[in-house]
Amino acid sequence: MSSNIIDAVAELKRTLRDVHPSHYIFKIQSFSMLLKNIGNYESGVFEAGGYKWKLSIYPNGNKKRKGKDQYISLYLAVSDDTANLPSDWEIIVNFKLFVFDHIRDKYLTVEDAEPVRRFHGNKTEWGFEKFLSLKKFQNPSNGYLINDTCVFGAEVFVMKYSGKGECLSTTKLLSNKIYTWKVDKFSDSEEYLCSDEFKIGGRNWKLSLYPKGNWKSKGKSLALYLNLVDSEKLYAKFKVRVRDEVNGKHFEREASVCFCARISTCGFPIFMHRSDLFDESKGFKVKDTIIIEVEIVTLSETNSIMCSEEKKQDK
Repeated sequence: MSSNIIDAVAELKRTLRDVHPSHYIFKIQSFSMLLKNIGNYESGVFEAGGYKWKLSIYPNGNKKRKGKDQYISLYLAVSDDTANLPSDWEIIVNFKLFVFDHIRDKYLTVEDAEPVRRFHGNKTEWGFEKFLSLKKFQNPSNGYLINDTCVFGAEVFVMKYSGKGECLSTTKLLSNKIYTWKVDKFSDSEEYLCSDEFKIGGRNWKLSLYPKGNWKSKGKSLALYLNLVDSEKLYAKFKVRVRDEVNGKHFEREASVCFCARISTCGFPIFMHRSDLFDESKGFKVKDTIIIEVEIVTLSETNSIMCSEEKKQDK
């Protein structure tokens, strides 16, 4: 399938494509008769997206115009008996209208630059007053009208909201937001250490520590991570620090992350250099013990929501 933008008039997007319209084909075998005798013609009814539609064509244009150019007007209209629909009914639609180019074996596709439209009680028809210049349409070299025959078409995609979504609300924690982890005999620590499970903000967490680092920083830096034990979607902003027990100049880093089923861990593969950690004047390691803290600054809550239509049905 190919698609090429060929021009744009009055904020309409016009492209060429190989594939025929997926919902309706409207063939006219005597366009000249239509042009001379019929101001407006409505096609048969077709169904798309659970609703009934029709095409409405004005061969000489929907409105009289001054100037040289006359346009064919083409519209998509709701054909359902709207009296059977709720008083506040609406149909959100992404649609395209077409005319076939017999010479190039392609369809000229016409759509709004913003193709989504809302049909409702006061607006049952949308389309294009300047669908195509009549002069251009009747020129045989353009291929739209061959042997007095032309083909129009439509694609109609109704946008239906599933009724599901989520509401993300962020809450600042005011208390019980710090966990302290004391690591003794640090010099003899294994490659990987894990804290006890702790609870902050109603969630369960753990800290992971690589005393000698991991990946490319192995042997050079301390690696430190925060792990969400609970399996849920959650936004968190947090700080992790190694306390300076001598000077009070703690080493700290901050991060933000959206935890989910795929991401349950966030932290720093290069948290701090081991040379700083083992420098006794800096107070991070005292009597071969380091003290790590994590502070959860902000958490989010994610709640399911329903669209108003679904709520009405549940009542």
